[in-house]
Amino acid sequence: MRKNDLSVFKMEKDGFKITLKRGSDFQPIIAASTPVALPAGVSAALPVAPTSEAASVAASPAEPKSENFKEITSPMVGTFYASPSPDSPAYVSVGSTVSEGAVVCIIEAMKVMNEIKSEISGTVVEVLAENGKSVQYDQVLFRVR
Repeated sequence: MRKNDLSVFKMEKDGFKITLKRGSDFQPIIAASTPVALPAGVSAALPVAPTSEAASVAASPAEPKSENFKEITSPMVGTFYASPSPDSPAYVSVGSTVSEGAVVCIIEAMKVMNEIKSEISGTVVEVLAENGKSVQYDQVLFRVR
């Protein structure tokens, strides 16, 4: 990059994306759906301290852990959508009854809309994901009783 005076380099190949930036004015973000082997001599830069949002979530006792709740978690990294379109009602909300195999939300990953189906039955007592916001692999989306 230095030799060719590049400040940003982006590459996409077979579902793998990488962006390299020179300078110290950015925060590295690494997200991969599959493990990636880096070439010898290349190390991945990971943030050392959690972001303020992550720190506030970790410090928040507002998420009660109860053995009475079952959880529906995200099977992938992507953007959470509670409904099939902005004008449509949410698939489920607090108080909704879900059955095994019912669509509970959509997660968009790499421009593909993935319907997420419940693997459990019960009544939704809490919706933890925010519409239009990113979710991580295995993040709790719904709590069901």
